[in-house]
Amino acid sequence: MSEPPTARHEPRRAGPVGRDPVRRGPWKALTAVVRCPVCRDALEVAERALRCPRRHTFDIARQGYVSLLSGGKRTVNADSAAMVQARTAFLEAGHYAPLTEALARLSAFLGLPGGGAGGERREGGGEGGSEGAEGRVVLDAGAGTGHYLAAVLEALPDSVGLALDASPYALRRAARAHPRAGAASWDVWRPFPVRDNCVDLVLNVFAPRNGGEFHRVLRPRGVLLVVTPTERHLGELRGRLGLLEVDPDKEERLERALSGHFVRERAEALEYTVELSPQEVENLAAMGPAARHVAPEELQARVAGLGGPVRVTVSFGLAVYRAA
Repeated sequence: MSEPPTARHEPRRAGPVGRDPVRRGPWKALTAVVRCPVCRDALEVAERALRCPRRHTFDIARQGYVSLLSGGKRTVNADSAAMVQARTAFLEAGHYAPLTEALARLSAFLGLPGGGAGGERREGGGEGGSEGAEGRVVLDAGAGTGHYLAAVLEALPDSVGLALDASPYALRRAARAHPRAGAASWDVWRPFPVRDNCVDLVLNVFAPRNGGEFHRVLRPRGVLLVVTPTERHLGELRGRLGLLEVDPDKEERLERALSGHFVRERAEALEYTVELSPQEVENLAAMGPAARHVAPEELQARVAGLGGPVRVTVSFGLAVYRAA
């Protein structure tokens, strides 16, 4: 297997790690969850990095996230700094608070299996761990800024969370989203740098769905919680701002992506209206895929054409899947 440029070999050094601030964070627990993306062996905290027994070493950025993604390069569809700034402003304004609360509520009553990272440590294989993560493990695949993961961790006091995302700008915020959350750069279409059967809950909120990997990392009877927009979501703005339309076959594609791996246990709809100022409308458009298709100057002109505050429909589908 080729070695990603972010991984480096370091000579063995004697002596303790010392006063490494990373040890006071979630990574000591999360080393029972993550694995080396090069050789699949176990990872341990070493100075300001994660390191496996074969000396593959992955730096922990000064902002707190771990660089696991090959080459440290942003993928084509990773969020830019401007998109992350717009998303942060919009979410902090509370417009998606009902969704955040619904995710926390569902997570607290799902009957998650819990019990630390599964499996036994294999010599040279690193697939399991002799010491499991304490409490439950929540994986947010495509976590963005970690906004929703933080709410779920609050609802599950005995849990630790791992945020995976390809955007370094989002990960800087995700690493600070919650004291029990760690963040790592990764493309969620690739096999996750996560051990088999060690996760209790996978969050997938407006993000790509890698059904096979979701199933592999979840414990038996683990839970996948998916959020998707409905066709009514932002209906008042889509045509006027040139936002991307919601695929009418989105639900069918979702079921295909998860079929054979998961059984749909329940689903619920969440729909309400919000009143948005012109700046909030601009943030809403700039934080999503429209930012890649509409120039900022054109977007500002279209928002100005809306006039004053606009009432907008917010509409989501939340689905709970149990690992088959």
